[in-house]
Amino acid sequence: MTETRQQIRIEREGDVAVLVIDNPPVNAMTPDGIVQLVDAIEACDADPAIRAMVMIGDGRSFIAGFDIREFGKNRPAPRKRSYEALDDSPKPVVAAIHGYALGGGLEVALACHYRIAVPSAKLGLPEVALGLLPGGGGTQRLPRLIGAKAALDLITSGRHVPAAEALKLGLIDELVEGDLRQAGIAFARKVAGILPPPRVRDREAKAEASVFDDIRKSIARKAKGQRAPYACIEAVEAAFDRPFEQGEIREIELFREMEGSDESKALRYAFFAEREANKLPDVPKDTPVRPVASAAVVGAGTMGGGIAMCFADFGVPVKIMDATPEALDKGLERVRANYAASVKRGSLSEAEAQARIARITPAQSYEEIGDADVVIEAVFENMALKKTVFADLDRVMKPGALILTNSSALSIDEIATATKRPQDVSGAHFFSPANAMKLLEVVRGAKSSPETIASVMQLGRKIGKISVACGNCDGFVANRSRVPFGTEINILIEDGAMPEEIDRVMTDFGYATGPLAVADVVGQDLSYSVRRRREAENPNARKVPILDRIYEAGRLGTKNGKGWYRYEKGDRTPHTDPEVTQIIAEVRASLGITPRSFTPDEILRRVLFASVNEACRIIDEGIAYRASDIDVMWLYGFGFPRWRGGLMFWADGIGAKAIFDQVSRWEEELGPRWAPAPLLKALAESGTPFREAKPPAKS
Repeated sequence: MTETRQQIRIEREGDVAVLVIDNPPVNAMTPDGIVQLVDAIEACDADPAIRAMVMIGDGRSFIAGFDIREFGKNRPAPRKRSYEALDDSPKPVVAAIHGYALGGGLEVALACHYRIAVPSAKLGLPEVALGLLPGGGGTQRLPRLIGAKAALDLITSGRHVPAAEALKLGLIDELVEGDLRQAGIAFARKVAGILPPPRVRDREAKAEASVFDDIRKSIARKAKGQRAPYACIEAVEAAFDRPFEQGEIREIELFREMEGSDESKALRYAFFAEREANKLPDVPKDTPVRPVASAAVVGAGTMGGGIAMCFADFGVPVKIMDATPEALDKGLERVRANYAASVKRGSLSEAEAQARIARITPAQSYEEIGDADVVIEAVFENMALKKTVFADLDRVMKPGALILTNSSALSIDEIATATKRPQDVSGAHFFSPANAMKLLEVVRGAKSSPETIASVMQLGRKIGKISVACGNCDGFVANRSRVPFGTEINILIEDGAMPEEIDRVMTDFGYATGPLAVADVVGQDLSYSVRRRREAENPNARKVPILDRIYEAGRLGTKNGKGWYRYEKGDRTPHTDPEVTQIIAEVRASLGITPRSFTPDEILRRVLFASVNEACRIIDEGIAYRASDIDVMWLYGFGFPRWRGGLMFWADGIGAKAIFDQVSRWEEELGPRWAPAPLLKALAESGTPFREAKPPAKS
């Protein structure tokens, strides 16, 4: 029988008891911890020598939430919940907060009678990000403490509130400089005589009638297809239209509904998949990691400038260069315009924007960047050009520098042959726009050292990215798995679907933006060059004549106001364009195609099943470590709706056998591009879920 670990300590400081939460690394609450906390509070209540209590976290946080691994399990109801014990306590309890007080951690603090925090603390109720709502009284206490509007903002967004803002909101009572423990003890002694201690639950809840309708309207676009944000609103409403105890009952009902929902299961899966991506089976845990204090970028185009911003945004000085002074100046002007847009939106202060711009330094030659700890090549997607750049980087970069390519598809191994140090070379594939998209695809070449891969993975995390490692092949994992998706879209358009119809199906599925509108943002010139390269390498590759005609008509996307759609100057809203309709009709006629209609379900399954099938090949070849890595890439690289878990998790909801059967039928009807992957067939026959699929063991 496993011994229960002690997670709560009682430490006496005269007439004040300090309840220390000790469950590293972040003091997440567990069922055992709740029992121990209740016992500790009741023990202090029974001790006449104790006049007040201070609750404080050991290590780096107060309580960073409830242990997510416990959600979805059949947990026995505790004898008493922590917030019930705090409500019942006749002695004041002060929550002394540092690090994070999130989710169940903040709910414990809300049930305390007072709250103090250090300036660096962050507070929040992020349960909505897991398809849940606060289930420990948070939806009932928070609006009573800070008002309905502020509470709804925090609960439906899940955002973390800095301590200074928390003080302004009334979420905490005092901001503390210096020793938090001693400040908490002093505060507890100051309020020890105020009896009975004030309870948040006893405050009157008031709200304007329009506040709930207003919040529903404001989240409608972002929350489309999701239930959790609306369940959060319903729970807060209960704080205003029924007594506290009845509001708590409603909160628990809604929490249980969401805990068992497919939405929450998908979001919890995504949470753990993201963390699993950090585990590299072929890179030892003790592999040394190279520190990065300075960076350089070669190529000042849209991608290069965005990559430079990634470093500048996180305090890393970066040098940027290009082939000509004119190209460099244009790139830097684009960077300044991006920061100016952030200032105008209010998401960045002018002072911070200027500080970030100051970290980006133009360089006129390779020699000027040679002392950087990492250099990222971000030039045009052309092998000869990239090898020329890498030969120059090999000549000037200091020993031990990480030499990375932002290629989205080209062979890392071939690029590395231009250097005498292939062990220091890997892929670092950013997604467009690089300064906004969270994914960094880390591509290991045949000669990339474990130290290089571990270092690039950590580098990605340092600059705010989700790092996912994979092997080397054409398109790597992300773009290779996405190619069939794009191919099917183009074939569907040839056969009768319209661009706006396909985009509507995908946005109804949960995408924020349709794939054809996204293609216009990325640029039709980029996809055209990739197609030409692949067609040169494989003359039998499936042609996409409509897309070629779009590009050949000078329609480059948002960069010149016309692609699949038409765009007004300064606006990325897509508008149907008669010229595109005409191009589509002409190509169909030239191919002898009589257009037919498609159901939304057929469109959705055609484009996604094609990528599921290719993903099975990628896993089988050992290019991806695990199926969940593909899900993380689709979530962060392609905007796959997070509340659906990811491509492979979504496919599990349909089942490998059903997908295999459909793919087999399409192979007979539509041709060999639909040949089922061997792994898809194996999963269908064995009944193994996609998310458990892994590469074959290496011999």
